[in-house]
Parts: sequence; C-alpha cells; structure tokens
Amino acid sequence: MPESNPTPDIVLSPLSPRLPADDCGADDACFVAGSIVAVLLPLPVEGPYDYSVPSGMTLRPGIAVRVPLGRKMVCGIVWGPGAGMLDRARIRPVDAVLENAPYIPAVSRRFVEWVAAWTMASPGAVLKMVLPVADALEEGPVRSVWRWADDGPDHAEMPRMTPARLRVRDVMAGQAVPLSLSDMARLAGVSVSVVRGLADAGLLQAVADSVPADAMPDGTCAGPVLSPEQERAAARLVDAVGHGYRCTILEGVTGSGKTEVYFEAVASALRAGLQVLVLLPEITLTAQWLERFRVRFGALPSQWHSDLSSAVRRRTWRAVANGTASVIVGARSALFLPYAKLGLIVVDEEHEAAFKQEDGVVYHGRDMAVARAHLAGIPVILASATPSLETVINGRERRYDRVHLGSRHGAAVLPDVDILDVRRDRPEPGAWGPSWLAPTLVNALEQTLAAGEQALLFLNRRGYAPLTLCRTCGHRLQCPHCTAWLVEHRRHARLQCHHCGYYVARPDFCPSCEAPDDFAACGPGVERIAEEVAGRFPHARMALVASDTLSGPRAVASLVQQVQNRDVDILVGTQVLAKGLHFPFLTLVGVVDADLGLSGGDLRAAERTYQMLSQVAGRAGRSDRPGKVLLQTFQPSHPVLQALAGGDPAVFLEAEAEGRRLMGMPPFGRLAALIVSGPDASRVEQTARALARVAPSMPEVEVLGPAPAPMALLRGLHRWRLLLKAPRSVRIQPIVRSWLSRAPVSGRVRIQIDVDPYSFL
Repeated sequence: MPESNPTPDIVLSPLSPRLPADDCGADDACFVAGSIVAVLLPLPVEGPYDYSVPSGMTLRPGIAVRVPLGRKMVCGIVWGPGAGMLDRARIRPVDAVLENAPYIPAVSRRFVEWVAAWTMASPGAVLKMVLPVADALEEGPVRSVWRWADDGPDHAEMPRMTPARLRVRDVMAGQAVPLSLSDMARLAGVSVSVVRGLADAGLLQAVADSVPADAMPDGTCAGPVLSPEQERAAARLVDAVGHGYRCTILEGVTGSGKTEVYFEAVASALRAGLQVLVLLPEITLTAQWLERFRVRFGALPSQWHSDLSSAVRRRTWRAVANGTASVIVGARSALFLPYAKLGLIVVDEEHEAAFKQEDGVVYHGRDMAVARAHLAGIPVILASATPSLETVINGRERRYDRVHLGSRHGAAVLPDVDILDVRRDRPEPGAWGPSWLAPTLVNALEQTLAAGEQALLFLNRRGYAPLTLCRTCGHRLQCPHCTAWLVEHRRHARLQCHHCGYYVARPDFCPSCEAPDDFAACGPGVERIAEEVAGRFPHARMALVASDTLSGPRAVASLVQQVQNRDVDILVGTQVLAKGLHFPFLTLVGVVDADLGLSGGDLRAAERTYQMLSQVAGRAGRSDRPGKVLLQTFQPSHPVLQALAGGDPAVFLEAEAEGRRLMGMPPFGRLAALIVSGPDASRVEQTARALARVAPSMPEVEVLGPAPAPMALLRGLHRWRLLLKAPRSVRIQPIVRSWLSRAPVSGRVRIQIDVDPYSFL
C-alpha cells in the first residue's frame, strides 16, 4: 500500500456491494440454481455483470465460469451475489463452469478491489492482470510442444542448415523448456514454415505440453556461512515468516550480502510449505541472481516476465495458482498472480523507478506489494542499498521495521569516491575527435589495465549522441511523433526516438536548408565513449552494454560470464550495469557525466541520481581488491556528489526530506496527476481547461495547471497535465472522482489518472 500509510482501511470499490469474504467464511456459501451472481470479466469494465445460475449448477465466489457477452462467450470470475438491479427476464444464464480452472482466492479478489480503488482503474482492467494469459483458465486439449532432438537424422539425411535454421537451433540451445512452433519462430525471428521444416526433417522432437517435473527449490539446503551481522539480520527476517503482516526494510551498503540474508527468510517460508514472491525491477538483473538462487536452493525458481513464451507463461500461471510453483521471481506484474499459499514477498532494489507501471493500470509495484502483504497477513521485505525517501520516512516513523547491514561481506571494503571537476581537469581531444574523459580518469584506466584489473565507464545515455543538428542553419532533427530529439545510433546507422521507437536513416540533406551532409553530433552517448576508449586503448578488450545491445536474459548471462572469465577489460554502459551485478576483478568505476539527471522539473531528480550513482559506484572493489570511483562533474559542490564523496547519505537524505516537507510534497503530502491526451490538440486543450474550471475548491487542496506536458507530444498524442496536491491526511481518490464527474470529456480525448505520480513528463 502507499508508502505514507502502510495499513489503510480496505477501500470498498463500487464494483460490488461487499468485499469478497475470507476463504474459510462466506466464500463457502453457495449460489444455487435461480440465484443471481456477479461475474467480473477481465475487460476494462467498471464492475461485474449479473448472470443467473441455471438448473443443475452450483457456484461460489472465486470460481471461473464462461458467460455470454453480446454475441460471444467470455471467461470471468464469480465475484459474489448479483446487484439485482435488472429485470430478471433480461439476465442471461451462466453458460458453464470451467471445471479445470484454478480457483481465484479471496485475497486475490480483495487485492483486485483494493488496487482498483487506489489507482482509480476499472476493476476489470485489474482482473486482467490477474488473468493475463488468454487460455490459462481453460484446460484445453493437450498440444504438442517441441525440443531439439537428441538423436537427429543421419548425416546423409541432414538438411542444409541455412542461417534461419541456425537461428532456430541457437534459440533452442538456450531454452530450458520445449516451445510451440509459433513461439520458436517468434524468438528466432523466422517464419513458422522454417521451424516446421526442421520438425519434418527430424531435428525437432514433439513432446506433450505439460508442467515439467523439474527439481523444486529446497529450503533445507545449507546456506553459506554468514557474518555475525548478517546472522542477526537474517534472524529478524526469519522470525517474521508465519507471524502475520510485517514490513521490514533490509538496508545495506552495496556488497553487504542483502540477497543471502533474505534468502534465509525464503528458506524458512519454503520449509513451512509456503510460496515466495521475489520482485526484481528489471529482467537484466536476473542472470546472476538466478545462479545464486540455484546454488543456494539446488534448483531454479519459476520466472514471470514479458520475455517468456506464451506456453511457459500459461504453465507458470497454472503452477502458481495450483501451489506447485514454490518460488516465483519476476517483474512487477508477478504481484498479481493468483497465489494459492503465498507466505512471503521480497521487493529487491525497492527504490527503483522501474517498479512504477506508467501504462494501463498505473501503479507502483513496491507500494502494491506492501498492500498485498497486508491483505494476506504475511511479511514483506524491502531490500535496497539506497532506500527511497518514502521508505526511509516509513522506517523513521516506525511504520516499517528496519534491519541494517553496515559493512561489506568478507574482505571487501567500500570504494574510495573522488570528484573530478572537469572545468579544471579538462578532457583532451585525440585522433578520434572530441574527448569526454578527463586526464585523471584516463590515467586511472591505464593503471587499472596495467594491474590486470577491470574498469567500468558509466554514462546513462544510449546511442552515439543525444542531439544531431545542421551546422549550416542549426536545424535539430526531431521525432515527428514526440517532443523529443532524435538520438543517433551509429552502430545501427540510424536516428531513433527513445520514447516511441520511431527511427530513420540519417538524411543526406538538411530538411530545413537542404545543406548536403552537414550534420554535427552534439554531446556523448555510450557509443561515443566506446569510440574514445577504442582510440585510447586499442589493445583493451571492450564491451558496450545498454538495453539496446542486450537482447534478453541469455545475452545478460553471456556478458556476465565473459566478464567473470576476464575476457573483458573495460565495460562501457548505461544503468543496466549499475545494479545487481558482481564482478570480483572490477576495481575502477568512472562516471562520465555525474550531472546527468540532477536538473529538470522532476520531484525526485536528486534522489534518483544519488541512488543511481551509489549503485554504480558499488560495482567497484566487491572482492579483496580495493575499488575506486571517479565522478566527472561541472558541479563539484552539489549535495548529491558531496554525499557520495563523503560516504554520508544521511546528510543528503535529511536535506532532501526537509525540502519536501516544506513544500508538502511526497512523502509528506499526496499528489494525483491528470494527464489529458488525444490526437486533436485543440480538443485536448479544451478538455484540460474545462477540467480546470470545475477543479475542487477545498481547504488545503490545491490544483496546479492546466499546462502542456513537458512531453507535449508523445507517440502522436497531444498532452496536457493537471496536478492535485493535498496533505497526507486527505483521501484524494473521492475528490478526483467527484472532480471528473463534473467535466464533459470528448470521445477522442483520454484522461489518465496517476495517483502518487513518479513521472512528471
């Protein structure tokens, strides 16, 4: 639940006359023939529809049924007694019970209602996140899936391996489970006919699509020897398992062993026969985490994220609902799976903005994890080296418990952090062109390479250059669909928008003055830093790492293996390298532009920059070799950089908290953003101004705007914003709901509500 109130009253949403009861209570009450039941559909609808129970059928809340909707049949969940508002003659009967569908527990249904009420989303849209796999509710016929054949055809009968067929082979080599032909084709980027040809040739073998009998994580496996500090922390986490709701902050410096500590709580939950959910902010973090988990528990956990095939997602969903998947690690969406016996939730890197869902149902995964734990009466662990200010304040106000790890594990010590003032320590250009690395950083790189150690150069900007302009007239190349400059990606020979994905080849002539090929790349991206590294250190083995150079978990695992094998000397990368990775021989971290992210209108800009730089600094010196961090900046006196150099986050956090407190901003106040968007600029503006005219007029409640959004055009839609601000004691959802009811909205204009916004674009 939201960070400023970890145990709110469960809000009754308008979709039903009552909350679903506990499994042991009124859920056992049956709806017999002739009853009217409410069925919620996984569609963007405001509430359930009434259906009658036909003769010979008995229903209860949580059961999956098939019902008529218009001219088609759809699947939904029995939600409770019907509202009884319609003439009985107009109420259609339930068509069938999905006998083999897992039961949706009461706590999952209460969670749907709570999330819908808090985020002001439609309950049907939230239910869709509980039922994200199209055919998971229906058993369906057993279909065939395919794996690479152990015994292929004889050499004489072997088909010619074209590049497309080789891609299929490579995809299947990295798959732990069989795939359907269509999933195989999608992952390999080939047509289904290519895959079918391999099957016809005997290179693929059909097997039944059933849940694989893989080894299960074992909570009785012996863990590593913990330090006394880690043992004390683990004991407190273990003590919470099985004893009701408790939210615990697991705070520890980078390299202090937070993962191994919360693994002890995971082991305790497994021994008690409970399911465990571990949320990670990004899929790129899973490679090393999964290996550490396998070593600790003897088997891999179930995974849940968008990179999985539909067949794997279907099997995993049913295993979670049936209780046979004991540990689930996944992205924020894993929070909504219908767990049969969930006993522990862990939110790793809880401070990460990636836990915020910005599209569809807008929610923060960390806050909803706390709400889910409270509803179920189970413990939740928020782990981070740099907890969010919201979490810190909850700890100070004793809403959350706090466990602290103050030192790195074993012989490792925290790295020294130095600030490089590039106004004095100016980069020197070379044969490759402009330079972005200060002489002090270059010297440190030379010393690191001479010692046989590894270095990381960090710049949180993809591509070659963030801006391309015409030298003749100054025209800037801009995305036609967004208020954003096109970023040059020289590796792919194109200009790309990082907001909508639009890309185009670099033009031969300026679109404005038609000057031929007179464009200048302005500023550095990681590709440009890599170009300089290649020029300065031609014999060093370098890896360029960004989200657009890693195709998924397997690519991350391959990179990790290369670095651990010491096949890489210098890593050049973005935030995908900033967290969750352990490289024993990496001793130097150079931040090329420590000022990036410090400016702008973002409420959390300074906090996010501090967290990111702390995380990337934590990659250095994680073993017995001392580490060093160099921060290049034009603002050496900035509080964020001074806090990093001084190793004293408390001073920065206190100043940040005081500033927010004075302004009444989160976590000391509440915000709700209304984003008005649509294809017609004038209609969007008219709607935004109409909203402003009927804005709430209440003591202590302030409405800011309307104003064009900083990203005034995004993916072809024009955007305006309004922001409601209120004290923490005010429940803002009823205020916003009443506000919206007074404003007419055109059919082609959309209003998105973001309670507790994290993005102000």
